[in-house]
Amino acid sequence: MTRFAKFTALFIYLLTGLCAIADTPAHNQPDSVASNPDIRVSLITCAPGREVYQLEGHTALRLKKEAAPGHAGYDEVVNWGVFDFKSPNFLYRFVKGETDYMAWAYPFEIFIEEYRQEGRRVVEQVLDLTPAQAARVETLAAENILPENRTYRYNYVKDNCATRPVALIEAALGDTLTFNTPAPPGNANAITFRSEITRYHTNYPWYQFGIDLALGSGIDRPMDSRGQIFAPVFLQRQLETATYSTPQGEPRPVVKETRVLNHGIPGGVTAAPTPLPFSPIGVSVALLALTIAISIRDFERRRTTRWFDTILYGAFAVAGSLIAFLIFVSEHEATSPNWLFLWLNPFSFIVVIGIWIKRCKRVVYCYQICNFAALILLLAGHHFFGQTLNSAFPLLILCDMMRSFTYLYVNRGNHDATISEASHSKKSHRRSANGRRQEK
Repeated sequence: MTRFAKFTALFIYLLTGLCAIADTPAHNQPDSVASNPDIRVSLITCAPGREVYQLEGHTALRLKKEAAPGHAGYDEVVNWGVFDFKSPNFLYRFVKGETDYMAWAYPFEIFIEEYRQEGRRVVEQVLDLTPAQAARVETLAAENILPENRTYRYNYVKDNCATRPVALIEAALGDTLTFNTPAPPGNANAITFRSEITRYHTNYPWYQFGIDLALGSGIDRPMDSRGQIFAPVFLQRQLETATYSTPQGEPRPVVKETRVLNHGIPGGVTAAPTPLPFSPIGVSVALLALTIAISIRDFERRRTTRWFDTILYGAFAVAGSLIAFLIFVSEHEATSPNWLFLWLNPFSFIVVIGIWIKRCKRVVYCYQICNFAALILLLAGHHFFGQTLNSAFPLLILCDMMRSFTYLYVNRGNHDATISEASHSKKSHRRSANGRRQEK
């Protein structure tokens, strides 16, 4: 029955959405606007949810018109956060930066019912617009949801469900909103996209770990009040004091009234905190302790534990291959430059393969010299690179440094012997060649 209910709800959701799209153009006809001027435009902010794509909350645009003689009323929401998991090659296109989101319009009651069931707080900010401005918002929204216009290329921090409705409102006003929220006390440069993203992912440390791996120094630049509106909850706070200019040049508050439509849980319904032993830091500490223990044993035996290095550097190589893809192939602008490439890169496969092949010892030895130097450079200079490291990264980098140093120490004598043997072999070859020439 649960599956049937969900299927029925989804069918109704899509059907009403299609009906809304078909019906919306009728709302923006000039004669309709003239006889029905009282269109109410609101921004709806929903508190964070449990899913990773809900952690920053959600923003939508509400358009409501009361019924009048000869004209039907409506109450619809325009949602720029619709995407299709079943679209061809969704995961590949998502990683590559070709994620396409869509704008849909459907009855507001269907929209808010989802948040009621999830217990998420929903706040409505009614905008203080003139009838002409409200009609213009309605017209632009109707154009936005046309089949040829509804799909857009999603950008995590610059073009999403929060920035789209703001851009539409500003286009309708013919003016840029001024956000007057004062900066928090302290160093203003400390507020970055990464710091604000981290704020919302407190209970999802592995998700933040993945973001810190994939996104480079581009999200560590300081943010102004305008940049903060990429997150719906921040947009709601910024709108509380936002203004725009009237034709007389006077500032006018953009929000006329704020109402709570569903009280829910103010902070959202995110998951419980991840226990420390299972968090990235906890796992990294355990891995570092294991790495130290194995390295000490290798020092004593004068031999490296190859199975451990295969697993460790195999994980580094896989992560490095993904980072290389994001840097050189992906269209995500925030993935490059990523200075973690000094640590995580596909060259780690040299260790994975080379430690099992006797002839590759010199190659692995040379790689570990370069690797050790790169790791020191990353730890010492990441502040100069302008990229903030996840708290677990230094621990994992120390694991890499420990194994790199262990390999260099254990194989130092073998490497010198190999070089001496090669040099001796070359000298012997030269003496033999000289002897043959003298005999001739």
